[in-house]
Amino acid sequence: MYIQLNDEQKMLRDEVRRFADEVVKPIAKETDEKGIFPTDVIRQAGEMGLTGVAVPEEWGGAGMDVISYCIVVEEISRVCGSTGVILSVNNSLVCDPIMKFGNDEQKELFLKPLAAGEKLGCFALTEPGAGSDAAALRTTARRDGDDYVLNGNKVFITNGTHADVAIVFASVDLALGHKGITAFLVPAEIDGYSHGIHEYKLGVNGSGTTELAFEDMRIPAAFRLGEEGEGFKVAMSTLDGGRIGIASQAVGIAQGAFEEAVQYAKEREQFGKPISSFQAIQHYLADMSTELDAARLLTWKAAWTKMNRKRFTLEAAQAKLYSSEMAQRVTNLAVQIHGGYGYIREYNVERYFRDARITEIYEGTSEIQKMVIANWVLNQG
Repeated sequence: MYIQLNDEQKMLRDEVRRFADEVVKPIAKETDEKGIFPTDVIRQAGEMGLTGVAVPEEWGGAGMDVISYCIVVEEISRVCGSTGVILSVNNSLVCDPIMKFGNDEQKELFLKPLAAGEKLGCFALTEPGAGSDAAALRTTARRDGDDYVLNGNKVFITNGTHADVAIVFASVDLALGHKGITAFLVPAEIDGYSHGIHEYKLGVNGSGTTELAFEDMRIPAAFRLGEEGEGFKVAMSTLDGGRIGIASQAVGIAQGAFEEAVQYAKEREQFGKPISSFQAIQHYLADMSTELDAARLLTWKAAWTKMNRKRFTLEAAQAKLYSSEMAQRVTNLAVQIHGGYGYIREYNVERYFRDARITEIYEGTSEIQKMVIANWVLNQG
């Protein structure tokens, strides 16, 4: 396999890079420091087709491929990790499962406005007692005639403060374990739906992370996504695609830190010459460059595999594991190259360092990725 961007993908990269540098970057620091959800930026991104990159045009999307989606998330995350993950979630954790498991009526009602950027979505799986063990969720969905009645709460929901639609996972029968889990499309304006305060975090503080609560919330059975008991399959399949997005986010964050480090190394002088002339700094930059290319290629391989065959679980886990851990190493070196200046908020590298940390945790921790990879090696390989 040889991946080379085609002319359309190169044009997209250049267009998104300009948008990132001219629109997203000027407010990235404030977005993080004040925890501001970048509503206007997301609106403009939607107008550019960035909220439904790989969704067919007939359903409101841009009709591009998965590698194009990777390019979008990387270029945006290169200047702002918060905005990168907001777009990643809407594309891969919301639009993707509706495209794959939704019927035409659901696509018309939900997918079209989400892909077009007219609405924003979130993915509500994680609960206080159900993180890596998603099958342990306790939110319930009781069938009552033509409706379901949902009760429970979710935590750490990206986009949760501003989402118009949530994909909610609940059990129709807790005794069935993962076989009772069912997915639902839930408009935020329904009675019984509420969200908590914006969580202020170590990084990506503009991503609108919050708790969601459902209290005797009645939704039409027509809003069920897939069949009863199919929710665990919906969730796991969706997370495979989401991991490609987080790998792209990690690459983008690391790329931004790398560019800052290169520029600083050329400008900063010690002992009468630029620190870029010191072998130790050169070795740091060489390692950073090599790891970045390796992570990007793993991510594009996962995207290519998703585009060309049905199963991409292994490739997505490998890309997410390596890229997230690479981002930690690269941003750490970027801070080190900056020395004391890398530790103060005047310089962007401290934000990149903080933003990189979450990529090892959400949408499956590094430990979960290793379990997925090992299972594939031992039982599928």
